[in-house]
Amino acid sequence: MNESQGSKGQRRREQIMQLLKRQGRLTIQEIVDQLGCSEATARRDLEALEKTEPLIRTIGGALYRGMHAPHDLAFAEKTEISYLEKERIAAKAASLIHEGDVIGLSGGTTNYLLAKMLKIRRGITVVTNAINIAMELAGSDIQVVVTGGIMRHNSFELCGPLGEGMVSHLNIGKMFIGADGITADSGITVYSEQEAQIAKALLQRSRWTYALFDHTKVGHTSLFSIALPQQLHGLITDRKLPPELDSSFAQHQLEIHVAEEN
Repeated sequence: MNESQGSKGQRRREQIMQLLKRQGRLTIQEIVDQLGCSEATARRDLEALEKTEPLIRTIGGALYRGMHAPHDLAFAEKTEISYLEKERIAAKAASLIHEGDVIGLSGGTTNYLLAKMLKIRRGITVVTNAINIAMELAGSDIQVVVTGGIMRHNSFELCGPLGEGMVSHLNIGKMFIGADGITADSGITVYSEQEAQIAKALLQRSRWTYALFDHTKVGHTSLFSIALPQQLHGLITDRKLPPELDSSFAQHQLEIHVAEEN
């Protein structure tokens, strides 16, 4: 009986992967409707598949992270991915920020959550190239400096020579940079060349630089590099790094902050 149930579960998970590969994304409700299982079973299947297959679980389903998956997702889509983990990362980053600090925030969903947490703080200056982050901080007691440039609609980030020129005149204390991928060889990487360029400009004008990323980014390399490990001062993530990656980053004496679940 158990063997039969195991085989049935395996076939169902194979069907889920076929649907994901074909559609790029899949909701819990679609799994329930198409495969005739319960919502709880669908969630357990996705949890099991995430450990062995190239997929990312979202609040309402999953995204396929295979060779042909769409990578440069819109901000709203990224918000669904690893939301609770990103909240913990943002909270850990917020604990490193103190009154009197001048900080930099690149775009991205984790930095947006960080901005929401900083709204009640005082005596902080935030430099950002992300319109949505600046708007989130509007009306607070935080001084906000927005770089210029042309806005990318996927991320609400301002990019281009205009913004890079302005950044070259600034002095930032702590810079918090989001990432689409991180490896020992390539460091932190993103899918957009424009976002990579403005992030590099911000990094060059910063005294301390922290990379923020959840566990789904570990071991993945995107097309454009922002910084190598030796150019960073710290990493903030939600899970302990794999031993080989942890060992490599330790050689560069990086601070590694893990925002583990309580």
